[in-house]
Amino acid sequence: MPENAQPDAGSGAADSARFGWVDRSLLGLCLAGLAVTVAGGLVQVSFGSYSMSVVQAWSAVFDPSVLLDHRWILNFLLGEGLMRTVTGFGGELPELATPTLIVWTIRLPRVFVAGLVGANLAVSGAIFQAVTRNELASPFVLGVSSGAGLLILLTLVVFPMLAAALPIIAALGGMAAFVIVYVIAWKGGTSPVRLVLAGVIVGTVFQSLQTGLFFFADSIGVVQSAIQWTTGSLTGVDWEQVRTALPWSILAIGLSLVGARQLNVLLLGERTASSLGMNVERMRFALSAVGVLAAAASIAVAGIVGFVGLIVPHVVRNIVGSDYRRLVVGCLFAGPALLVAADVGARLAIPVLAGGSGQLPVGIVTGLVGGPYFLYLMRKQEQLGAI
Repeated sequence: MPENAQPDAGSGAADSARFGWVDRSLLGLCLAGLAVTVAGGLVQVSFGSYSMSVVQAWSAVFDPSVLLDHRWILNFLLGEGLMRTVTGFGGELPELATPTLIVWTIRLPRVFVAGLVGANLAVSGAIFQAVTRNELASPFVLGVSSGAGLLILLTLVVFPMLAAALPIIAALGGMAAFVIVYVIAWKGGTSPVRLVLAGVIVGTVFQSLQTGLFFFADSIGVVQSAIQWTTGSLTGVDWEQVRTALPWSILAIGLSLVGARQLNVLLLGERTASSLGMNVERMRFALSAVGVLAAAASIAVAGIVGFVGLIVPHVVRNIVGSDYRRLVVGCLFAGPALLVAADVGARLAIPVLAGGSGQLPVGIVTGLVGGPYFLYLMRKQEQLGAI
């Protein structure tokens, strides 16, 4: 009997060592983030031009005619064409009640996109803060947002026939800006300081070019669309945006979880990391690419949403510490909570405060929240800027 008990004890010890980094602070943060996200989702699906009660809205969310019908689930996640290919279904999908149809096709996708964008930006910010060893870094410190915004404006103003491909164009612009920054920062290798300075230079130049392009726009509709992209907005998103962001989000988040140990080593400094056998330059480039991928996935569906990647990792770090295994997981819950809550504010601000029917871009709300918090950090901490 004792011999049979030893493997179980060894297995328990191994599991304890493997998940020992999971503590009460992390669990509390995850539960709090989940609660805020669910509460925000409740508000989002309950209000709109089609009036329904909270009970009706949540009955629609959990409608068995959708949840128990794999054809509807696959239709939302894969698109109708791919759903029919996978299932071989050739008939008409069952009709849904009006509240269910509205909630599942219009309101829920917005909540899902907000969650994905919040998680991506938070994780991306955490990665860049480790790569640059600077807690003031964000997903856009390497010029990612400026590159995406410039290519978006260029498409809308000069190549409007390519407007349907804006999500892909945004991602390509962010990736291209990252490569330019890395080339500028390279001098027999890179350093956190050179990466940040190169990002500031590239971002400033690209933002100036963005401003110049506005003068060449010949339509107020083009200007409004460009402003929506460059300020960040979730208005009008649907399952197409979920399908665009989801696979890249899964890939980026998965790679960030795998790379958490390497991020911890980078925080020790280049000499220490090299002495531990890490190829610092190669790992810095690889992890930065993951951060860019996460940011590009959010830019492609929501435009440029500011401050989420800066504020969320700092808040999570204050709660769970600097261990990137905890930090990345915490960002996966805190990021969606912040952006879903901000989107509720963006959606209800004008109707509640002004009695109108419009909506604010969510990027404006995150800026109004993030700016004062950033000032609070500056006043509170004397050594802000290095980790």
